[in-house]
Amino acid sequence: MRVGHGYDAHPFAGADRRADRTLVLGGVRFPDERPLVGHSDADVVAHAVIDAMLSAAGLGDIGTQFPDSDERWRGADSIEMLRQVSALLAEDGWQLANADCTVICDRPMIAPHRNQMQERLSSAAGGPVTVCGKRTEGLGTSEGIVAHAVALVIDGRKQ
Repeated sequence: MRVGHGYDAHPFAGADRRADRTLVLGGVRFPDERPLVGHSDADVVAHAVIDAMLSAAGLGDIGTQFPDSDERWRGADSIEMLRQVSALLAEDGWQLANADCTVICDRPMIAPHRNQMQERLSSAAGGPVTVCGKRTEGLGTSEGIVAHAVALVIDGRKQ
């Protein structure tokens, strides 16, 4: 078994970018919230889980697998990227035992959407993924959203 840590952060979109984006966290859309800027859909939750899984398996990071210099990933659905990472781990003999992600933001509230996020992430990742939201009461979260994740992977050949 191996453990990996993942991190991601994206800034909020300015007024000029809001019309063409929707905030996505853990595969859940928040159409009434300020969106994030990123090459893909900017889903910081899925990205942190992706990085944690790749790190645990020793397969690089999200930038290695899905470089922002590659137009194939422009606007990409991060849940689909997570599915690809799960398949990549399986090809290398690893399986997700579990992952946990902490989302740091004052808005939106995570708790009302936690179950839906966990279901979408777990289905794509091939193992249980839990999510919790932490508020900073306005300290440092006015510019974007941050997520940290940890993943435990096990040798999938021993199953």
